[in-house]
Formats: sequence, C-alpha cells, structure tokens
Amino acid sequence: MDNLVCDELLQEIFQRLPTCSSSSVSLVSKRWLHLYRTSKTSLSLRLTLHNSTIPSLSTLLSHYPFLSSLSLLLPPEPTSTAVDDSPAKTTFSDDLLFLVSSSCPRLHGLRFLAGPVSRSSLVSLSSTCTHLTSLCINLSRPLFLKWLLNFPSLKELSILVCHGGEGLDHEIDANLGYGNNFYAELGIESLCISGIRTHDLGMGWLWRSCNKLRKIQLKSCEGIGDGGSFSSFIKCLEGIQEVELRTCRTIVDGVLLKLAEYSHSLISLLVYDGGSREGLLRFFSHCHCKLQKLDLRLPLDLNNDHLLAASVNFRTLSSLRLQSCCLVSGDGLKALGVAMSSGLEELALINCDVVEREPGLLATLGQNFKQLRKLDLSYNEMLLDKEFVSMLVSCHYLIDLNLRGCKGLTSSAMVTVSKSCKRLENVDIMYCSGIESGAVELFLLNSPKLRKVQVEETKLSDAAKTWASLKFIQVV
Repeated sequence: MDNLVCDELLQEIFQRLPTCSSSSVSLVSKRWLHLYRTSKTSLSLRLTLHNSTIPSLSTLLSHYPFLSSLSLLLPPEPTSTAVDDSPAKTTFSDDLLFLVSSSCPRLHGLRFLAGPVSRSSLVSLSSTCTHLTSLCINLSRPLFLKWLLNFPSLKELSILVCHGGEGLDHEIDANLGYGNNFYAELGIESLCISGIRTHDLGMGWLWRSCNKLRKIQLKSCEGIGDGGSFSSFIKCLEGIQEVELRTCRTIVDGVLLKLAEYSHSLISLLVYDGGSREGLLRFFSHCHCKLQKLDLRLPLDLNNDHLLAASVNFRTLSSLRLQSCCLVSGDGLKALGVAMSSGLEELALINCDVVEREPGLLATLGQNFKQLRKLDLSYNEMLLDKEFVSMLVSCHYLIDLNLRGCKGLTSSAMVTVSKSCKRLENVDIMYCSGIESGAVELFLLNSPKLRKVQVEETKLSDAAKTWASLKFIQVV
C-alpha cells in the first residue's frame, strides 16, 4: 500500500500541505519521513547555546539536502537586555555559520540570528552559498563590511548591530580602505539596519556602494554612520521607493526632511514611534512624490493639520494605516475621505479613540471609501455595533477585516458582516468577548469566499469545525 504512489508525486503533495499538518506525514513510515525531508525547501529553528547544539544541527541538516531558505535563531539569555557579543559567543556563532556553509550550498535565503559573526565565516559562506540573495545577520562593532563584495547575487541585506566594540582605534577605518573615494557597485535592493550610531565606521562606504537601493529600513538607530555617511545616505534616497523608520527618534525628522527634498520615487512610508509635529508637517506639506502607502504608528504629535496637508499632497494614497493617534479628530479623517474617496483600498484605525469618541464618523468614512478592500479597526475596545455596522453597509468589496480586541462588538455585528460582505477572505475576531459561538458558526456557514479566520477555539462548535474543514477554511 505504501508504494502505490511514486516518490515525485508524494513530494509534490508534501510541498502543498499547510504547515500545521505537514509534519504529521513523517510519522506514517520511514519512506514518507525521507521524502518529507527531501521535499522541504525551508526550515526555521530555535537553538540553544550548548556543546551538543552544533553536532545535533549537523545531523539534522544532513536530512534536508534541498534547503533554499534557512532561519536560525539563538534567543538571548533571560537576564540579558542586549545582544551578547562576547568572544565565546562569536566563536560559537562562527562554528554554526561554518556548518551552514558546508551543509546547505543551495541556500538562497539565510536568516542567521545566532550571535555576531566574523569576516572569515562570512567569506566561507560566500564561497559555498554562491546563490545567496537574502541575508540577515548580527555584526559587532566596528563594522567591517567589505565582505559584501563576495556576495554578487545579494539583493536583500539585514544587519543587526550588537552592543560593544567601544573604544577601538578608529584608524582601523583607513586600513580597511573606507576612504571617501572608495566604493563598490553592490546589487543590494533592500537594506535593513538595526542599532546604528552616529560614529559607526563603514556605513559611509555602504551607502556609497548601494546605488540600486529601493527599500530602506532603519530600526533603533541613533544615527546613520560615520562622518562621510550623511551625503552618501542622501544620494541613496534619490531612487528609494520604500522607507521604514522604527524607534529612530533622534534621526526621523532629518530623514523625513531629506525624503521630501530628494526622493521623488517614494511610494511607501512607515514611521513607528517618532517624528515631531514640525517634522511631520514639513514632510506632508513639501513632499511631492506619488505616495501610495502611509503607515503611522504611535505618532504622538500627529493632528488634523497633518491630515489636511496629506489630503492635499497625497491624493494617490491607496493604503492609510494609523495607530494610537490621540490628537486626530473626525474633521481630519473626513477631509482625507473626501480627497481619497475613489482610490483608498486599505484603511486601518488601530486603537484610535476618535473611532469611539465621534458618533457618525465611521458611517461617513464608509460612504467615502466604498472601494475599501481591507479594513482594520482592531483594539478599539469601546467600538459599538451601531457605529461599526453603519460603516460596513457601504463596504461591499471588503476581502480582509480585522476586529481583534473590539470587546464592545456583539454577535449582531457578525450577522451584518455575513449579509453585507460576501467577498471576505480573511477575518480576525480574536478577543472579541461579545461575539458568541453561534454567531461564529453562522458567519462561517454564510461566507462563501472565506479562506482564513482567527478566533478562539472555544467559540468553534463541532458544526463550524466540520464546515471549515470541508471548505478548506484555515482556522487559527
């Protein structure tokens, strides 16, 4: 019976199985276990700092010969608040990376967050994993980045800078060839940097060498690198299309100012926890790019003046996401609604008390944004059925709805969702204590295009589980 299906067909089936059920096929027989492992092209592992880790990992990787994507994570010690870059940790990380180099030559993507690594281990990786296009790693200060020249196929790079390396001789910069006139042509299109400080060496060379950048992510950065970095960074902005600034309070205003001046190709901007009132207003008023996606999270100084400026300059927006905007009122959102009534496809008002504070606001937004395909009202705990339903009756094209944490909604709201939104594919109603199991069952039975729903298992009746299984609805 086990041999009725050929190996190739079984492997094809295994690759198409959902993650939650794919591992169970390995329990059927030794043949299925072998085929399951050889069909796997991606693997994600959490490691421990132990003497047996490397031998065990070596044995494990030998069973997965066709991996193209690998993620290795070594969580920090519970008592540590920073990334450990001690010599012992670096040696352990290097040994791990050498192992990956020798065991996984087919890799296209590697996420290696198992501690800081040395240049020698990275050079070894480049000699064996010649097709690597995506790399995520930890590095210690000072930053030696010329090893990137050994990865000609690299398109996506993410670097998390570890704490440490203070007080080292900065003349080492000259010895490494980081002069103002030295640069290379790197093929990197997406760059994510975490933890950069004002005087970090090597960043100027990196900015000068990344002439093909289309996406920049800066996380917890206090600067953009050593003295020659700023002018090189500005040049990178000329062709940039996507920018994310997360907890970069000291530099966010400066970056936004230069984006407004130099970046005419920008289509997506995310700012998390940063941006002064003046800095944001300058960007909204003077940026003339055709911005399509704007995502502002915890913008404590954001007010109606910013939204009014956005309604004038950003009429091409297709996605607007606002989170915890306590100074915004309905007037600002209504102005946006009038300006973008024909083009906005995604709207998120997450934990925005204006949703609960101003009756009739959602009804007006629903009438303006009739083309919405994605709506996120999560964590508006006091949102009531009447306000929610008044918006939903105008949004017939929704495919994605997020109501997570909306404790004020009841089962009646889900009845309206079932009647008004027949195109829904993804719904999140986790932590909605007012929505009962009967309403969940009714919603599942009356949503013909539903593919994924997130809800507590305690709210799923046997009938709902059976129906979800028959219709291939993923319940999380």
